Amino acid sequence: MLYLLAVLIVAAGGVGYAGYYFYGVAIKRAPKEFLAKTPDLKVDPPVAGASWGEGAEWVSRQSFRTVELVSEDGLKLRGYYLGSERAAGRTVIIAHGYSGKAKDMGASAKNYYDNLGYNVLLPDARGHGDSEGDYIGFGWPERRDYLKWIEFVLQETGPAAQIVLHGVSMGGATVLMTAGEELPPQVKAVVADCGYTSVEAQLSYQLRRMYHLPSFPFVPSASLVTRMKAGYSFGEASALNQVRKARVPILFIHGDADTFVPFAMMNELYEACQSPKEKLVVHGAGHGLAYDTDKSTYIRTVGEFVERYVHSPVAAEFI
Repeated sequence: MLYLLAVLIVAAGGVGYAGYYFYGVAIKRAPKEFLAKTPDLKVDPPVAGASWGEGAEWVSRQSFRTVELVSEDGLKLRGYYLGSERAAGRTVIIAHGYSGKAKDMGASAKNYYDNLGYNVLLPDARGHGDSEGDYIGFGWPERRDYLKWIEFVLQETGPAAQIVLHGVSMGGATVLMTAGEELPPQVKAVVADCGYTSVEAQLSYQLRRMYHLPSFPFVPSASLVTRMKAGYSFGEASALNQVRKARVPILFIHGDADTFVPFAMMNELYEACQSPKEKLVVHGAGHGLAYDTDKSTYIRTVGEFVERYVHSPVAAEFI
């Protein structure tokens, strides 16, 4: 009996240690060295192909205004705002990926600003870039931050604002999670590129893929640590549940060669969505590479989708 008790105590201790270990690897704010060792993410920054250089060069030529707000739980969050004389209140808020930063999204920003004439807001997610926070929320606490960024846009452009949310990877999950909240009517459309169904599903998949370990008991243990340290659990952080509640039109984009966020997750999200919806499948595109793989189709599809729901004062020009 004592031997069995000792074994259980040792096992529980090992699981607890594993929970703290995986929290440090995946959730805690720190350099994510494992990304560089992942075969299908050999890019820097994460989720960026050839377009990153295009976007970085474009960003360097713009006069972004640095803006700040305070989250519901007291974190100072920073974003970068670029107004367009053509916008007439039309604004896109763009969400970056895991371990990235706001200005990594220059290619997407360029499309909305140059081709569609939108104002652009690029927030640094909590725990990323110049925003405060010592953990990564995978889109769940960020959904509440995005309600704050939406409020900022309404204050900046007035009640006639028309807002699009666009995100890639973790940013895609972020805008999907935001879509399930009570949104003001000025939010007209959401574009989600390669977002995951839930944090629990994504981390379980990566645990099997990278460590050859089962989800149980490691994901529940890491989730418990995350609840204690970051205030949320993996089970509640579900884009799938949020899109079921969404009323805003959603465009789902995914590459069918994505093995980091499995392509099958897009179909789960699409089927769960009850609001007006469309999907763009980019053949041969890996994770976050839909834009690079078929740039003209990506730009055309995004432009046509958002212009269907956002009144345009000028004709969109596509490249």
